Amino acid sequence: MAERSVQVEALRLDGVEAAVAMRQRDLLLPGADGANGARSDVLDPSDGHEIHGATLATAPSAGYAPAVATILLCGVDVYFRGKLEALLPAHHFVTTDSADWPDLVIADISRVDPDDVADSYPEVPIVGFSGHTDTAGLRRAHEAGFDHVLVKNALQERAPQIVEELIASVE
Repeated sequence: MAERSVQVEALRLDGVEAAVAMRQRDLLLPGADGANGARSDVLDPSDGHEIHGATLATAPSAGYAPAVATILLCGVDVYFRGKLEALLPAHHFVTTDSADWPDLVIADISRVDPDDVADSYPEVPIVGFSGHTDTAGLRRAHEAGFDHVLVKNALQERAPQIVEELIASVE
C-alpha cells in the first residue's frame, strides 16, 4: 500500500484540540475481505460516531472535560502549593522554570517583587497574596496592576471562585 499524508482540519474546543474533518479516502485500512482488500473504514460516516465540521456547533459538549488552566506559581512555598492543588484539582500547576505559558499567575508577594511579576506577564491575569501584616507588599502588588490582591487566608477561602472568574475573562 502506498504511503500518503493525511490532511486534517483542527480547531480549539475548550482548550482541547480535536480533529474534526478528514477525507474519507485517507481513512481506509487494508483487510482480508473485499476486492481491494479494504474490510472496513477507520471512520465510517454512515455509523454516525463522528463529529463533522458542519455539526460541530450542535454537538453535545458533555463529553469534553472542562478547560484546564495552566497556573504559574511564583514564590509559592511547597506547603501552600499543596493547598492550592487540593482547592483547584482540575488545573495544571507549574513553576517559573516551566516552558508552559500560563493562563493565570498566583504570586506570593512576600517572596517575589510584584513589579517583576507584572512586567514578566503583562497579558496574563495575576493574583497576589501575602500575610495580613504585609500591608506594604499588598499595596505594591495593587500598584503593580495585579487583578486580585488578597491576604493568604482569603485566597484559601475564595481560590476556586477567583480562578474561575479570571480564567473566564481570558477566554
